[in-house]
Amino acid sequence: MPSKNAVKEFDADAMYHVYNRGNNKRIIFFDERDYAVFLSFLKYALLSGDESSAKDEVDTSLLSENKRFELRRLGLAGKVDLVSYCLMPNHFHLQLYQYESDAITKLMRSIATGYVMYFNKRYETNGSLFQGVYKASRIKDEGYFQHISRYIHLNPLDISQQPDGYDYSSYKYYIGLAKARWVKPQLGLAGMGDVEYARFVKEWILDRKKSKTKYLAAE
Repeated sequence: MPSKNAVKEFDADAMYHVYNRGNNKRIIFFDERDYAVFLSFLKYALLSGDESSAKDEVDTSLLSENKRFELRRLGLAGKVDLVSYCLMPNHFHLQLYQYESDAITKLMRSIATGYVMYFNKRYETNGSLFQGVYKASRIKDEGYFQHISRYIHLNPLDISQQPDGYDYSSYKYYIGLAKARWVKPQLGLAGMGDVEYARFVKEWILDRKKSKTKYLAAE
């Protein structure tokens, strides 16, 4: 039976929570390079032509020439925004806002294909890396919108790491510790400032069971 969140068609001008995990909960990110490669696919796809070559944003040595060409050809800059994200050892979460109805489909297909090819080559393996097609749920109601980035940013607690010390999430962009052109925290802050958002996240740590129950995804 297909998952209730296995979205096949996406609406334009809409926000989605997109996620997937390793097949049979296998590890999909073993070390810093694995995380960096996955993020480089995202960065290169989301930045415009001039921005995509910026050294402070993308390490192009992590991407093959063919992959860079493919991502440029998709022309997704300005068609989809990355609002928040968290990469965990065996799964990932992305909060995406798309302006065109097929932008998320193109982005996820390209990233998944590219990362699986990289992973299989590096670790000399084959077969399914991910647990089927990525899942997605549309973020419609205000309560879901306000809490989804917080839910995503609290995932590191599952591996006994604090959100503000975890390298592979967008939390640092939300609380003013870093800035980047390829992630758009302003779309997920719901009018809060960075100090207010940090408080918003920390106050939920003790009540995280509520969050996990409502927004259960790749656990």
